[in-house]
Amino acid sequence: LLLNRDMRPPYTANGPTSAQFVRGATPSAAAVPQRAPNPAYTGTPSSRPVQGGSVQMPPSGSRPRGRPPGSTNKSSLGAGGQKQGMKRKKLADRILPVNLREFVPESQAYMDLLSFERKLDSTIMRKRLEIQEALKRPTKLKKKLRVIITTQLNVPPTVEGKEQEEKPVMQWEMRVEGKLIDDPQRQRRKFSSFFKSLIIELDKEIYGPDNHLVEWHRTATTEETDGYQVKRPCEEDLKCKCTILLVLDHEPAQYKLDPRLARLLGVHSQSRPVIIEHFWEYVKTHRLQDPDEREYINCDKYFEQIFECKRMKLCEFPIRLNPLLSAPDPIKITHMIDVSIKEPKKTNVFEIEVEIDDTIRDQMKNFLMATQSQQEIANLDTKIQETIALIKSQKTNREFFIQFSENPKQFINNWLASQTKDLKTMTNQVGNPEKERRADFYQDQSWLNEAIGRYIYSQVEGRRVELEQNLKTQ
Repeated sequence: LLLNRDMRPPYTANGPTSAQFVRGATPSAAAVPQRAPNPAYTGTPSSRPVQGGSVQMPPSGSRPRGRPPGSTNKSSLGAGGQKQGMKRKKLADRILPVNLREFVPESQAYMDLLSFERKLDSTIMRKRLEIQEALKRPTKLKKKLRVIITTQLNVPPTVEGKEQEEKPVMQWEMRVEGKLIDDPQRQRRKFSSFFKSLIIELDKEIYGPDNHLVEWHRTATTEETDGYQVKRPCEEDLKCKCTILLVLDHEPAQYKLDPRLARLLGVHSQSRPVIIEHFWEYVKTHRLQDPDEREYINCDKYFEQIFECKRMKLCEFPIRLNPLLSAPDPIKITHMIDVSIKEPKKTNVFEIEVEIDDTIRDQMKNFLMATQSQQEIANLDTKIQETIALIKSQKTNREFFIQFSENPKQFINNWLASQTKDLKTMTNQVGNPEKERRADFYQDQSWLNEAIGRYIYSQVEGRRVELEQNLKTQ
């Protein structure tokens, strides 16, 4: 059938009342009118060609269903197949159809696992979002930092049998060191990493106004150290009062609130986000937000004294907050340097409270960045989809062979008829090709005379245009 159709001469037509014929062709070789090709398919589902070369038959008990075993899925190859493989795997590809579950004994257990997997994926996704939100808010743990201050008197050695012209100069040495108590990370953190700056102020009466201060400030190129060391000359017995100021390095930066606002909000030193959060809680608790214009705040008597206004916008609060913030107070340690030859070394211990990052943050980051398990899950999903596709293919082959075994002759005839009908639908052809090949089909046709006239006119018009072009070129 296909061979005979391809041997017909080519033709083009515009409708059922017009046709074109090849010059010199016999009436039996003339082409019939054909509908203009339409790339968009508008057929019914019963006659639509199925992807992969298989043909879906109309609902009939005597017609075969599916495609013959071993047929190639050509439509899934090439660029189309690559795009389909690049698409995200859908949940529907892993669901066993109802008509397949009777052939798979473990189908119910598989569907239960699939339902549990959906619930588990939903829970994991919700937890991932919660972890991402938690990472945006810094979580800190308060720990004790033990500060160890050691003072030692260094006496220069004397040489026996020789008289020294000058009296040897003694000097004292003070070390400021520290370590974190109950370090959760079990990694010794450098002592200087806890501070932004350190100032040691000695007695001005003993060391004068130019030599009584020792300062250390953090810079971008600062290398962390385990402690600080100060040396000064002294006499045999020394009693010197010194003050150590430690400025903690907070991350994020913290500020000291104005005393009036601090009492009102219940926070003394905190970061800007925490201060704004306490401010908003105070506004909601005392219902200071304007009920009509929600972007305004009606200040109470305390806010009027602090912000010096009766009404302000919510967006103005961060700007009005800046003058009320200042640097936090440093930690002040008063220490007495008391050394002598009889007791050349003394040690004092202090404990201060510091904030460190919660170790759970590292675990959260590792959980979000872990991709190995996701890759394994994706590979297993691919294997499941391939297995489901194989089960569907085996079921189609089984139905094909069952129908063929029941009535082979009727099965082949019905299948060929179905293929013929679907092929006509795919090529947008109408009519009966077998009758159109014969000359009897064109006798007593109402449109035949008009078609001949149109054909002769088109040939004459084409010849006229050709002659005009030749005259112009000459």
